[in-house]
Amino acid sequence: MNMPSDQMELSEDAIRKHYDAASAMLTGFDHTPRIAKARDTEVKEKSAGLGTRRRFRSTTPGLVTRSTARPEGVQLLARIEAADDCDVIISPVQANVMSGLRRALAIALAVGEGFAEVTGLVALKKDNLQGSLAAGKKNEFAELLAAEAMAVLYTFANATSFLLAPHASEVSVEIGEVDEVLTDNALLALHGALWELDQDLATFADEEPKLIATVLAFAEQVMEKVALRAQNAPRLGAFTGASYKVEADDLTIAGFTPARAVKGSTLTMTFKKPNEVVGNHIAK
Repeated sequence: MNMPSDQMELSEDAIRKHYDAASAMLTGFDHTPRIAKARDTEVKEKSAGLGTRRRFRSTTPGLVTRSTARPEGVQLLARIEAADDCDVIISPVQANVMSGLRRALAIALAVGEGFAEVTGLVALKKDNLQGSLAAGKKNEFAELLAAEAMAVLYTFANATSFLLAPHASEVSVEIGEVDEVLTDNALLALHGALWELDQDLATFADEEPKLIATVLAFAEQVMEKVALRAQNAPRLGAFTGASYKVEADDLTIAGFTPARAVKGSTLTMTFKKPNEVVGNHIAK
């Protein structure tokens, strides 16, 4: 496989190793909103006998500031399933959204892992976990955590937009600005974004045709907001100066530059009268 000299391959193994973590986030976690205000977004159950999905909590020590706001349970898979009025069978559209989000999360986590290795953030995280982070390194640590968060969050939104664009229809949704954009660390950034996506799906995706449109609108808003915030942020050179190729998806990740895919369109069928069909001598 030939690639430009400044482009690195993001291998399938590097991506798929994060599938379990991505699936866990989509299945469920608790998030306390810091900036945005929660709406009434109770998830409908598929049926009375299916029960509630498990929730996964962040266990990263010392990185998340406590808040007095009430934690909100985020169950994106259940939310997506409810977009077709709780039909017990998952539709192709729902399956595309679920798999696209999981893939995008895994790609983003792989990019974050590479960023942490190149910048020395891995070692700083280890020192912080052991309580041995030098006082002189604390500012660098905080800046690198924020840079990683922005790289991961932008990549997630970018990959989501790229992977789902071919499945888009002519339906569009205006969701307004995203508010819960957090950059303390990568995991919190993803949790905040997924919490906001859950809110948007509950508000705007009241029927299946609006499902992908809502996710795409969300992804565009996240990319715009993160790219704007990153303009004056330090320690992002390892992300903005790199170019990753995801061969299986034909996706190129080049810093805060959106990757564009060909959008799908609604199939329009025109039925002709028998005498209008060329070569139909029987009708003629």
